[in-house]
Amino acid sequence: MAPFLELALALMVIILAAKAGGYLSYRLGQPSVLGELIAGLILGPSVLNFLHLPFFAASDHLGQTIGELAELGVLLLMFMAGLDLHISDLARSGKVSALAGTLGVVFPVVMGYILGIAVALTQEQAIFVGLSLAATSVSISAQTLMELQVLRSRVGISLLGAAVFDDVLVVLGLSLFLALLESSGATAGLEIIIVVVLRMVGFLLLATVAGFYLLPARLSRRIDRLPISQGLLAFVFVILLLYGWLAEIVGGMTAITGAFLAGLIFARSPFKSRIATGVATISYAIFVPIFFVHIGLVADLRDFSGENLLFLTAAVVVAVISKVLGAGLGGRLGGLTSRESLQLGVGMMSRGEVGLIVVTVGVTSGLVPPEVFTVIVGVVILTTLLTPPLLRALFSGQEAVDMPPQQPVKGESSS
Repeated sequence: MAPFLELALALMVIILAAKAGGYLSYRLGQPSVLGELIAGLILGPSVLNFLHLPFFAASDHLGQTIGELAELGVLLLMFMAGLDLHISDLARSGKVSALAGTLGVVFPVVMGYILGIAVALTQEQAIFVGLSLAATSVSISAQTLMELQVLRSRVGISLLGAAVFDDVLVVLGLSLFLALLESSGATAGLEIIIVVVLRMVGFLLLATVAGFYLLPARLSRRIDRLPISQGLLAFVFVILLLYGWLAEIVGGMTAITGAFLAGLIFARSPFKSRIATGVATISYAIFVPIFFVHIGLVADLRDFSGENLLFLTAAVVVAVISKVLGAGLGGRLGGLTSRESLQLGVGMMSRGEVGLIVVTVGVTSGLVPPEVFTVIVGVVILTTLLTPPLLRALFSGQEAVDMPPQQPVKGESSS
């Protein structure tokens, strides 16, 4: 079968399975993303090993292509999360976000390090475990909160703001740790640290200033007047990709931070409603379901047995408790109620691509054994599966908060 036909068949099955899983999950009273994640586990090596069936060529090309489409899905999802907010909302939650994001990193790093030492890892390996467990992926939580129509609640806004702090601190922590390992002396290490911080601050400042003064009104209006088919949406998509690219290349951060920032910027556009409708259509129809299913496609839960299973169990417990305690305590100190603090802590619980990036760096540098990577992948999968139903239970009975009508509701967004 030609490579393109293989891709077409794979995408057809993935999208169909995602929508069916999302629908069944919604009918059972759970967020649709939970069904999509389970669909991915069923299609993946844990059950069917779909991409390695006989009618697919024995190569990694198909899986890599689907993975890249999934990366587009998470960028679009974070763009939509940013588009649904106002910068003033994040500014008002600054104290809560800073405290929750900071403590939500400190607790997992410390507890993850202790876990690593307890299972006889070296100091360096234990630090990598801590940094991996500190990373948060709010894509799942943001999608769940959008379905529940509470993304613009105090908890939802604080969650997204805290995730930005979390992302910056984890990437900065990884960069500082590698700088100290690689530097030949204190001066060299200090120089690298200064460069890392300047890159992050420089990107955030330049992207924010350029975005808020040029993109939402001036350039958007000019592009919209041009006789170009869907020119405005094409322009938005280009900027989204550009910000994601610049976040990694210039800022040394993750692409999802850039995509989220792009969404915040276009939230001020006079064409926000059209942008939201257009981007949501292609996102929730194609790319976002691929992203959720892909999480299950890269995991093999059959790898866990014996000592690995005990390590995984301990790592999941540490991942859950450390994030709920750290982010929840930050929320409480920032002025949230006890219930809101618990909601925030659970919302920060899901791990994701940043954690995988951290541990992958450790593997490729020879500092982390492959079995540690397998355990971190398991933590990502299990915390991701736990987060949506827990959030739904914690937000049960809470009224919707100022959601625009064009945004997806309940199970309609991805199922």
